[in-house]
Amino acid sequence: MKYPRGIKKSYEQPQENTSYGNRGMTLEKEINLTNEYYREIDLAYIYKKPTPIKITKVDYPSRKQAIIKEAFFEMPSTTDYNGLYHGCYIDFEAKETTSRTSFPLANIHHHQIEHIGNILRHHGIAFLIVRFTTLNLTYLLLGSDLLEFLDHNQRKSIPLAYFQEHAFLIKDKLKPRVDYLSIVDQIYGGVTK
Repeated sequence: MKYPRGIKKSYEQPQENTSYGNRGMTLEKEINLTNEYYREIDLAYIYKKPTPIKITKVDYPSRKQAIIKEAFFEMPSTTDYNGLYHGCYIDFEAKETTSRTSFPLANIHHHQIEHIGNILRHHGIAFLIVRFTTLNLTYLLLGSDLLEFLDHNQRKSIPLAYFQEHAFLIKDKLKPRVDYLSIVDQIYGGVTK
């Protein structure tokens, strides 16, 4: 299209470079914002666990800059989040899937399942938050229900129907975005101070 003074305006869509590096980050970002909100209102102190890495090679281009050139995972990480809510220990893993019918068990590692079992055995609160991204559905599945499913099934995935029957739907909100503590209160009859 030509405008006065010869200015041309193009309405072509800009080419987007498809990046797969941040897949699965939407739920994590929303949970991080939720946890920040919980801290701001002094409701709970739940944090994302850092991944344990060992740095083996660092480049120092200047005194104030260090660039990690080589590192490796020291040990398998446990779950994504842990913290305290009214004196109760909470530990959970957050996962996303694009599947419309099931949650692939390949998305959760054996050591994470063992960790969830250990937390439950020591009377902590452990669960999975699973988002079916194409369906825009987010569920909280108790660790005990996860272990129950694994004990009684040989499947490689947990069907959506299992979530619909055994898990708790987390409804989208503005603040907090992923209000999983309201579900924790619902399950445990209100965690008291």
